[in-house]
Amino acid sequence: MEPNLVLYNTLTRKKEKFEPLNSPFVGMYVCGPTVYSDVHLGNCRTFVSFDLIFRYLLHLGYKVRYVRNITDAGHLEGDRDEGDDKFSKKAKLEQLEPMEIVQKYTLGFHEVLRLFNTLPPSIEPTATGHILEQIEMVQRIIDNGYAYEVNGTVYFDVEKYVKEHDYTILTNRKLEDLLNNTRELGGQDEKHGRLDFALWIKAKPEHIMRWPAPWSVGFPGWHIECSAMSSKYLGAQFDIHGGGMDLAATHHTNEIAQSEACHHVQPAKYWMHTNMLTVNGARMSKSAGNGFLPHELFTGNHPLLDRGYSPMSVRFFMMQAHYRSTLDFSNEALDAADKGYKRLMNAIALLEKIKPSNKNNGAFDLSLLKKRCYKAMDDDFNTPVLIAELFEAVRFINAAYDGKMAMDQLTLDELRSFMQVFVVDILGLRNEALAGDTDDTEALMQIIINLRNEAKKSKDFTTSDRIREDLQSIGVQLKDSKDGTLWNKI
Repeated sequence: MEPNLVLYNTLTRKKEKFEPLNSPFVGMYVCGPTVYSDVHLGNCRTFVSFDLIFRYLLHLGYKVRYVRNITDAGHLEGDRDEGDDKFSKKAKLEQLEPMEIVQKYTLGFHEVLRLFNTLPPSIEPTATGHILEQIEMVQRIIDNGYAYEVNGTVYFDVEKYVKEHDYTILTNRKLEDLLNNTRELGGQDEKHGRLDFALWIKAKPEHIMRWPAPWSVGFPGWHIECSAMSSKYLGAQFDIHGGGMDLAATHHTNEIAQSEACHHVQPAKYWMHTNMLTVNGARMSKSAGNGFLPHELFTGNHPLLDRGYSPMSVRFFMMQAHYRSTLDFSNEALDAADKGYKRLMNAIALLEKIKPSNKNNGAFDLSLLKKRCYKAMDDDFNTPVLIAELFEAVRFINAAYDGKMAMDQLTLDELRSFMQVFVVDILGLRNEALAGDTDDTEALMQIIINLRNEAKKSKDFTTSDRIREDLQSIGVQLKDSKDGTLWNKI
């Protein structure tokens, strides 16, 4: 079946049919974290969103090479080549080697994404592991006339570039506005133009991370690493380039310019960006004091949080908003998502307890529901609509469990497969409640049920009712049926 996937392309500002350059192969590059501190929730939203995209492309049968980099050098505090290198500064503060900082926060990043149940990328290259490729790319840009060297530092010549290319093609901003919002060059500034940015930076004597290059002993600029690594592993032009929307104006704009200047081709066919996070309607940021880290969200150890929320509840919460929409964190929204996630997982667990009938009854058309789910995902990965459709399935599962409708074995098997595909394989949700459930848990519940049954036989209804009510209070529901007593989490 020919996929009908449509996605929103930031480059053209419209939805387009997804047509890979070399189907069924798909190249996807996503800008990874700068590992000088704990990964923040904005990053996590981006990586969870592209995990969903990766999962769905794989499900459609594409052979995806997913490249997500680790920035471990060259990222200055300011996007316009201002301030210190983030790694050197953090290393000095903590009296560590920069690579100790890198190792610490890379491990932390991987652990957070493991908790969020994201699939690992195909390749996870680091900036420090590709210094030669960056040097080679800078040299080619110089050779093509789009960069110049001053006192050992190499700058990209935006003024030269804009004579032949659209520098603001990704954001559609006016060049005049960019110039007006960029400070005037001071007398000591080496740049020829206000918008020029560094490709290679000469290291100061005290700078720790440094490499020899034709122009100086120094380190690469932040933007060049992604251009060098994406072209190395995916070619001069590939299918999808992704990241947070905060990267579009500077980092991705400069990536496009570098790649065009080097390879004479637009690097990616489709540019995709995730939207920002808000907290109670206000933009999440460290400066506003309303930002929290993943572990704070999981533990509830933050003044803005009433309690902690499990990683899967948070992943489900993220999926309830479209990746291009703002995602607003509030205790009420997180509570609702937690309940919704548990309801969904509970329905999947109930599927194993439903007894098949000889025939179907009830107005349940699984094939139609499946079509609607694919339609939602094919429409720019519309997870809110997909989740609404999945709760239609939950309604029927609950009805079947309660004996209000019947399903034959074939329908039951198809429904189990359907929920596995869309909930587990595509949405990437796993049942945390059942992850800790072992045969011992099932055996323990059976002992409790047997004790209750003995109490009922002895007409000790006080004890029988007490067992049911106490289990209900901790989220376990008992249901008496002709086949015995069944239990499920609520």
